[in-house]
Amino acid sequence: MNDIKEIVSLLYNPTENDIALIQKAYDFARKAHATHKRNSGEEYFNHLFATAKNIAELGMSPTTISAGFLHDMLEDTDITSEEVEKEFGREILFLIEGVTKLGEIKYRGTNRYNESLRKLFVAMSQDIRVLIVKLCDRLHNMQTLAYVPEEKQLRIAKETLEIYAPIASRLGIKKLQRELEDISFMYVYPEDWKNVQDLLKTKEKEQEKYLEKFEKLIKKELAKNNIIDFKIDHRVKGMYSLYKKLKQKDMDIEKVYDISALRITVPDIADCYKILGIIHGSWRPLPGRIKDYIASPKLNGYRSIHTTIFSGDGGIIEVQIRTEDMHKEAEYGIASHLSYKEGIKKKTTNPDLLWVTKILPWKQNENPNAGIHSSSVDIPHWVKELVEYQKETGDGLVDEIKDDFFEERIFVFTPIGDVIDLPKDSSVIDFAYAIHTDIGSHMSGAKVNGKFVALSTILQNGDRVEIETKKSSKPSRKWLEFCKTTMAKRRINNYLENNKK
Repeated sequence: MNDIKEIVSLLYNPTENDIALIQKAYDFARKAHATHKRNSGEEYFNHLFATAKNIAELGMSPTTISAGFLHDMLEDTDITSEEVEKEFGREILFLIEGVTKLGEIKYRGTNRYNESLRKLFVAMSQDIRVLIVKLCDRLHNMQTLAYVPEEKQLRIAKETLEIYAPIASRLGIKKLQRELEDISFMYVYPEDWKNVQDLLKTKEKEQEKYLEKFEKLIKKELAKNNIIDFKIDHRVKGMYSLYKKLKQKDMDIEKVYDISALRITVPDIADCYKILGIIHGSWRPLPGRIKDYIASPKLNGYRSIHTTIFSGDGGIIEVQIRTEDMHKEAEYGIASHLSYKEGIKKKTTNPDLLWVTKILPWKQNENPNAGIHSSSVDIPHWVKELVEYQKETGDGLVDEIKDDFFEERIFVFTPIGDVIDLPKDSSVIDFAYAIHTDIGSHMSGAKVNGKFVALSTILQNGDRVEIETKKSSKPSRKWLEFCKTTMAKRRINNYLENNKK
């Protein structure tokens, strides 16, 4: 148990120095936490090992894995920052200090919870690896939540479901998101969890039968078309994801077509479209159920083609087609571009994740304390906005963050094709303020898809929006009625307050 070989086996072609670093962190942590126990009565080191292993499973570097072993060192032992730096260097100390800052404020009331969220978003903007260590730490805490006092279980599970799982989703780390959601779901909504479990049992065998039969047929069809370099596997929808879908479908499981999906993985993008053509040539697709996330990736970088087809024997099956790189990105998101032996050396083929390669400050200037505050660093709009947002928001931060950043999103385009993501039901006014405060405050008119519209117009997914401005234009109190985002409301109120005269 807790054998270092388990973690080393997850590394790609590790050097002797890599193994030595991880072994050193392992030994150091084991000794420093030797007398510590968890609520379950087991050694505290088991938690550190599990966190480090979760990090290794994401393909992260020996440096980040070592930080996983040491992440509670400054908070729970007498070891000082100076000792950590002397033993492991500034980079690892920087990561540990980042995680420590996130953990300093426990669950003691709304204000302190808000403060911990602020720290989370600042840490996220300074070095995304701090957040990944925190997410892996949280995953093991959720896996052992049964041992936490009951009065804390609901609070921790709710926080995980409302904040940490959505962040994992926005970072594209499906592997973490799915497990964080499903464990939290069981604690936050136990009756709904039981209902979904029962509904799933009624469909699983039937779905499995259709999938196995269809898999044989599709293999034959692909072979007939000289496609032999591919992999096929099944994926089952996460419990919480299924629950959200069922709520949209009046809890009728017969209306959910993607409980299970057949996944086809191929070497390159051309093969994806070729296979789509073969499938549609042999089986009838459901109208409106073809989604090309390769041409238009999701905001978190997810790329794949989804199509839902009638299998011909009464079944309806979702098929997902993607390349190996896309599959890695779908499971590991940002982590797949910070991964071991690749780091920032490997240019991602996904333009929506190019910013990741710029988020490691010491790789640019060898100063791990520098952060990424330079405007030349092209990090996502939503990450930059979160950092600004947390500086201004008051006691309502938790609810506002959920409403503004983790609700269902729509994606709208600027005239030059940049994507701006907003909460569903956002208006032209929200869009203008999302671009820039000055654009919002001096907006005189707007076009949506080439046509002039009222500023109160609610935007739809895929709209192309052009804002017209005049120096003499200014916001009115009436605008507040048409805003969805707290950010826009705050900007309008600030302007009105500052320009009372």
